[in-house]
Amino acid sequence: GMQSHLQALLSLYKLFCPEQVTITLPGKMKTYFKNSEGPWKAAITAIRQRNQGTSPLSQAVFLGTSQPHSRKRKWNAQLVIPASSTNTNKLEKDKDSNHDYLYSTNESFPVEQLRTFPQLLQNIQHLEFPSQMGSVLTNPLLLHYMNCVKDESIYLRLCYWMGQMLQEECTWCVVDNRYEEEFKSFLQTVYKAECFLQEGFSACEEFLYKTLPLWDGVCCQSEVLRLVSWIPLSSCSDIKSYLYDPLAQLFFTSSVYFKCSVLESLKELLQNWLNCNGIQVDSEFPP
Repeated sequence: GMQSHLQALLSLYKLFCPEQVTITLPGKMKTYFKNSEGPWKAAITAIRQRNQGTSPLSQAVFLGTSQPHSRKRKWNAQLVIPASSTNTNKLEKDKDSNHDYLYSTNESFPVEQLRTFPQLLQNIQHLEFPSQMGSVLTNPLLLHYMNCVKDESIYLRLCYWMGQMLQEECTWCVVDNRYEEEFKSFLQTVYKAECFLQEGFSACEEFLYKTLPLWDGVCCQSEVLRLVSWIPLSSCSDIKSYLYDPLAQLFFTSSVYFKCSVLESLKELLQNWLNCNGIQVDSEFPP
């Protein structure tokens, strides 16, 4: 029978040798084979467009896989804490009365009501995190919570959301992207959150490793190099192939200013690694 993986294989054959596949295949089916030439095609198209001037393109491409997404939402919509659906009624009642901020053990404390550090301390076991995890990046109290309460599910939710945002909005991988300033602002917000937490996000590491080979060294230069300084400590082989090699290609063909910026970023990366390693040693061998 016509199984899905066989249909995908036949569709691949039909793409390169249509005369060899005479049967009719469905128009919509799951993608089993990624286009390995996607990143280079996207980079070449972006360079041609930048050199020849803007031209209307039919679709935006991120690494040759994504279709253009709607721009109906605002950039900052994901960075504002939404009202919690389960506590909306309670919130309205609390506005009309002087509510003692200490909730009972059976109640959850909505983050949109979180205003002060004493509130965080009193209700740290009862916080209900928002559905839009991006709002955590701009809220110091919630970042304090992430530092104090090592809840892996919250960290994974935030990194998943962040990875999607970085992938969809990257200005040098999405052709004809007109929102460079907004993307810069988003990278700055992510960097400030990393400085606050004193650790890098895994989503940023993955984003840098994927996009540095396509980066021209100009777009969002300072923001990208700041994120580089917070890459988590990992094996030397990964760092060389995914970080040093792409930067080296730009390093030898760029200005003195760029060279100094790269060296400064790598120096900060080393300092962050030493600080992180020192904290781990202190925790393992207390005085």
